Amino acid sequence: MTPERFRVLVDAYGSDPHRWPEDERAASMAWATQHRAEADAMLASASELDDWLESYVVAAPDRELRRRIVSGAPLAPQARPVPGRRTWWPGLALAGAGLTGGLVGALAVSLFVLAGSSHIATETTFQSTTFSGSDFDWSSE
Repeated sequence: MTPERFRVLVDAYGSDPHRWPEDERAASMAWATQHRAEADAMLASASELDDWLESYVVAAPDRELRRRIVSGAPLAPQARPVPGRRTWWPGLALAGAGLTGGLVGALAVSLFVLAGSSHIATETTFQSTTFSGSDFDWSSE
């Protein structure tokens, strides 16, 4: 570590060693320990700047500034409301279509269940399972 490199690190990252690059931190600290007077002078100068920068506070924007920013922002063409147009109609139409479909489906299912008819033709051979027993005797095999 040279005095010039130490000066560059302190000028760039400030007086706090935790802000210095990790790969150069140990060498910088060792140089500062060996050259205490020189390092203290550089660190004191950087410390004043660090304190000044940390004391700076940005004031919150006032209501008028926020209003000007929002009013000056361009709207996308599709986002501009059309005067006199009701924007809730498409949502209402979609909800109505979904509700109608649900009611028709429920009615159709209830009619099939109440009527007791099924469109699936079944044979008696397919109604039994392996566990329900079989008419065929496999004992002679």
